[in-house]
Amino acid sequence: MSKMVRGTMLLSGASFLSKFLGMIYVIPFYYIVGDAGGTLFTYAYTPYSIFISLSTVGIPLAVSKFVSKYNSLGDYETGMRMFKAGSTLMLFTGLMAFIIMFSTADWIASLQIRGDNAAITSDDVAFVIRMVSFALIIIPAMSIVRGFFQGHQSMGPTAVSQVIEQIVRILFILSGSFVIVYVLNGSRTTAVGFSAFAALLGALASCVVLFLYWKKRKTHLRKQIETQRYTYDFKTNDLFKELFRYAGPFVLVGLAIPLYQLVDQFTFEPAMNASGRGEDEWILASSVIMNYGHKIIIIPMTIATGLSLAMLPSLTEAYTNNNRETYTKLLNQALQVILVLVVPASAGIAMLASEIYGSLFTMDDLGARAELMAWYAPVALLFGFITVTAGMLQGIDQQNYAVISLLTGLFVKILLNSQLIHMFGGKGAIFGTALAALIAVMMNLWRLKTTIDFSFKQTIKRTMLITIFTAIMCVVILTLKVVFGIFLPFQEERWAAIIMLIIGVTVGGGVYLLLAYKSTLLDHVFDGKVPLLGKFMKR
Repeated sequence: MSKMVRGTMLLSGASFLSKFLGMIYVIPFYYIVGDAGGTLFTYAYTPYSIFISLSTVGIPLAVSKFVSKYNSLGDYETGMRMFKAGSTLMLFTGLMAFIIMFSTADWIASLQIRGDNAAITSDDVAFVIRMVSFALIIIPAMSIVRGFFQGHQSMGPTAVSQVIEQIVRILFILSGSFVIVYVLNGSRTTAVGFSAFAALLGALASCVVLFLYWKKRKTHLRKQIETQRYTYDFKTNDLFKELFRYAGPFVLVGLAIPLYQLVDQFTFEPAMNASGRGEDEWILASSVIMNYGHKIIIIPMTIATGLSLAMLPSLTEAYTNNNRETYTKLLNQALQVILVLVVPASAGIAMLASEIYGSLFTMDDLGARAELMAWYAPVALLFGFITVTAGMLQGIDQQNYAVISLLTGLFVKILLNSQLIHMFGGKGAIFGTALAALIAVMMNLWRLKTTIDFSFKQTIKRTMLITIFTAIMCVVILTLKVVFGIFLPFQEERWAAIIMLIIGVTVGGGVYLLLAYKSTLLDHVFDGKVPLLGKFMKR
């Protein structure tokens, strides 16, 4: 396999495990804090995600691109100088972001929750925002270390630290919220606040992992600098000028999903109430769209995240060296990896939405919850394409256009979201997100085509095959549900929903993988043999 694919598998695997753990922990978390607690957590966590992106100002990924570029030119010292300067900057911006978020918590909360609500108040949201804001102090500086390693095309430190960070965070979330609610008889708001504070504890664990990697590899990094023959010897101001030229677009691209969610949080409650839908309905819908269901549908997107991170250094190096054949192959491969994995995953989530939600969370109002998640599932593909196509544009020095496409989609979301919620209820927010993401993706693909005369012919051919295999998978899952529905009450009983989910995922996913493997589709997409499947399947 190519270096990009190996890096993709490592980062995607770590990202998938991290997101999977993030999905699993919300099952017991749901039983501790309920729909209202999950919604409260999201109302604080989305602004925090935006502050994280603003405090890092895109520097970690920009450092990855910067280091990769100058490493390919044989100048390791310039990358090291940038890393040290960037780390100092991140410590400062992280501290400033913490101060601003902590001090404006009441104002941010009042924009999202208006008036006194029996379930969630703006004071509750402000408290949780303050608790999560402490993580801003160290996460920006931690992230730039990951970006430095990625620039050296070393994905292990990012992958391992990401998983450890999530494990530690989840352990504190579950243990802390359980003790507060069931041992100390504390309030749901206090439990959610501590759960938000766990972001800092997870980040500290990640820092320990990255420090161990740095200690192990610093000798090798020093040797690279000592043996290089030439350095560009830029002034620090010139280093920052180039870095910020890369970094600016990374900020908004990383903000894409949080910004879409923030628009929902500012418009969802007022629009639902104005359209005559009550408190129970908007809390139920928001818990699916913004928290519990959202955690499930973005799991396929972790593939795109890993792919984007792994692709950027290789793509930047190929484009810097004007190696058209290599960067064209990388772009095609990136698009096809997304399609071959995310399309069937999204379709499977949509087909098994009621079984997934019933198995993991609750059977109450299952029809309404499952309907929302089924509509939301295909949006994961668009989220994945936003991440990857933006990474492609950044790799070929078209990062500014990625900002234009994202802002265009965001403008459409802001303009239409309230009207769509009025018309379609909770599904309206999903339609607004889908339309905004689709516009951004189409603009990015058009830019790729016009800038480097990129041909989508090969990708389109394989997309047709992927679509056929996915359709067959969906027919198989639907048939299984009809047959087993005769004697298995999976719409009423949790145990039955779990059994149906296992059967649907195993058989449906197995059929898709079998078709993709037998047809050699996976071999072509992943640039070689797929050894793991080869042990279980024969052509």
